[in-house]
Amino acid sequence: MDASSSLTRRLWLSRRILLGVVVVLLVSVLVFLATQVLPGDPARAVLGHDATPERVAALRTALGLDRPIVDQYFAWLGGVLSGDPGRSLVTQEQVSTLIGDRAVNSAVLVLIAAAVVVPLSVFVGAWTGRRRDRPADRVMLVVTLGLTALPEFIIALLLVILFSTTVMHVLPGTVLLAPGQSPLSNAEQLVLPVVALVLGVLPYLARLVRGSVIDVYESEYVRTARLKGVPERVVLRRHVLRNALVPAIQGTALALAYLTGGIVVIEQVFNYPGLGSALVDAVNNRDVPVIQLICLIFAACYVVFNLIGDVLTVYVTPRLRTASR
Repeated sequence: MDASSSLTRRLWLSRRILLGVVVVLLVSVLVFLATQVLPGDPARAVLGHDATPERVAALRTALGLDRPIVDQYFAWLGGVLSGDPGRSLVTQEQVSTLIGDRAVNSAVLVLIAAAVVVPLSVFVGAWTGRRRDRPADRVMLVVTLGLTALPEFIIALLLVILFSTTVMHVLPGTVLLAPGQSPLSNAEQLVLPVVALVLGVLPYLARLVRGSVIDVYESEYVRTARLKGVPERVVLRRHVLRNALVPAIQGTALALAYLTGGIVVIEQVFNYPGLGSALVDAVNNRDVPVIQLICLIFAACYVVFNLIGDVLTVYVTPRLRTASR
């Protein structure tokens, strides 16, 4: 039975990984087609409006833009899979080199925000769920509802106004990093971007944990534990939090995916040199190879985070471990 269950889990995991790869491939098709319908001509954007038609045609040939779109897609996909996604149309640098440091910067920002928001959301959700309908719970609901109603850029701008202007000039409102410099070399600059990301995700995840904790508290086995005289803190630790963990895992996976997309706005507000700001610059310059690779990276992050969430959910849920097919 154990060998059969182990084989079943491996097959399920293989299918999930294969499905993730298929999703990324489909997204790559959509990204490629979307960049093809952007207004304007990439060759004209590189050479400028004063370029002669002959020069534009020569550059289009050099970039392969005059080839059939199917050939262009497979040439681009082959380059991505081989580690050569092409060159920037603006700087003529390798795209992988151009966004390498920026990818690290964005990863640092997202991971720090996740390391803060996940335990904080679990604590707030469990604490208020245990105090359902009490003043603290109602205050939390009002605060999280207000934060949910605020767009990310509004939260970021409010933080800048409060902590980086004449109100309280205690933290830098922009991030200044030299090429190749680690974001952790000046951690003070990361405070406001991280707080903005945390406040954007905290309301959703905390309310999710709160609802899950409330549902578990109303279950029969928790009532039985209380009737047996088990201390409340033990009930919370052994029964409530363990069984409320599954929605929290799924919510965390979605929160990480949300953080990955949310950095586009946050990086622009704080002038943070990451993938989000690079994507905005590439769209403004119509730098198609950069746009394609960054969008593909974001899509891959979404797939990976959801896959990890599903795997952890199966791992912590015994009935799912034996029923995964």
